[in-house]
Amino acid sequence: MYILPAIFFGWSLGANDAANIFGTAVSNRIVKYRTATIISAIFIILGAMLDGAKGIETISSISSSQIGLASISVLASAITMTTMTYLGVPVSSSQAIVGSLIVTSLIEGNVKWGVLVKLFAAWIGTPIGGIIFSFLAYKIFAVPFNKIKSIYVKEKVIFYGTLIIGAYGSYSLGANNVANITGVFAKTIGVQNAALLGGVSIALGVLTYSYKVMYTVGTQIIELDYYSSAIAVLGESITVWIYALLGIPVSTSQAIVGAVIGAGYARGSRLSSKKIILKIVSAWVNTPVISGAITFLIYYIVKMF
Repeated sequence: MYILPAIFFGWSLGANDAANIFGTAVSNRIVKYRTATIISAIFIILGAMLDGAKGIETISSISSSQIGLASISVLASAITMTTMTYLGVPVSSSQAIVGSLIVTSLIEGNVKWGVLVKLFAAWIGTPIGGIIFSFLAYKIFAVPFNKIKSIYVKEKVIFYGTLIIGAYGSYSLGANNVANITGVFAKTIGVQNAALLGGVSIALGVLTYSYKVMYTVGTQIIELDYYSSAIAVLGESITVWIYALLGIPVSTSQAIVGAVIGAGYARGSRLSSKKIILKIVSAWVNTPVISGAITFLIYYIVKMF
């Protein structure tokens, strides 16, 4: 019963964050939407199971010792994510769960600010990492890619490269963000069970309700060609995977937005809509506040009954 909000949260994350992996490829018609979702689902589960433990332990260390409060924090985060997904806004599950956990920690009178400061710092570093890695990757791989003379061969390289990079990105997503879904329950159900449950929940969201946000990330931030679209996902994937290895859950939404900008500027493109960037950035700021407020509201409603 208590883990049902986690399944809901995982579904919401998958629906929102699939765009961060295959959004540019699908919107540019490099990969079919259904192909993208199937690859994502498989590798998200693998990433969660093989590399998700460190992040789960981090979230577990700041989560409530009371399973009821832990469940409330996940439910509030899920409601926040679902609302943002419905509005077509890429948003951070990491910020949603942290906003909720801060409130539950305040309720218990036990806020672990040391861990939270580390997470806050990572929020700043994530989009910067996306920009840097995608910009550098664009410049490095452009040299051999531009030496290919055959258009047919170039198209095949882009297609298969996009699939490989997308699989890597999905693995990174599962490894990093599974902690946001079930990390609060690791003390109760165990780390590996938490990883499996979280990975499967995220995969379900990808398979069933991810198209709308894919369009937002894929076409409305900056103009990208096929090559730079793949490079953007690579830059995002490297950033998120590094944080997964460090045990710090971060926002794939922040990483891909930074990576799209980095790849776009590497090829000489300009922002196509600064309003979209403003909308996304404002959501990053509002997400932990909204999630925390919903957590507070649910807690007092439950307490009344």
